[in-house]
Amino acid sequence: MDRARRGTDKQPALRPVEFHILLSLAAGARHGYGIIQDIAARGETAVPDVGTMYRALARMLENRLIDAAARRPAPDAGDERRNYYRITGAGMRVARAEAQRLELLTRAARRGGLLPKGVK
Repeated sequence: MDRARRGTDKQPALRPVEFHILLSLAAGARHGYGIIQDIAARGETAVPDVGTMYRALARMLENRLIDAAARRPAPDAGDERRNYYRITGAGMRVARAEAQRLELLTRAARRGGLLPKGVK
């Protein structure tokens, strides 16, 4: 089930973890554990484990949705060995398209009575 799923524009369809990573990186460069912490801070119930995170980061590097940022120490840990990632232009386009798709689904859910009207 880990096969690449195809989107409409030859870009593999985003997995939820990949969208969460792009969402985190849209705010700036982060290291893997920092991304996990950001996802958890958003209140997600399905926070990815380390293995899932790094497999997703590897796929996203390969698909050029993200790239490695300049290494810098984490301000809280002082560990210079952490790898930092940043979103690319292609990653930003894919993230925006996914956000728009999710917004359309949310509107449909509201119209269908699954969500209260006027709540965002």
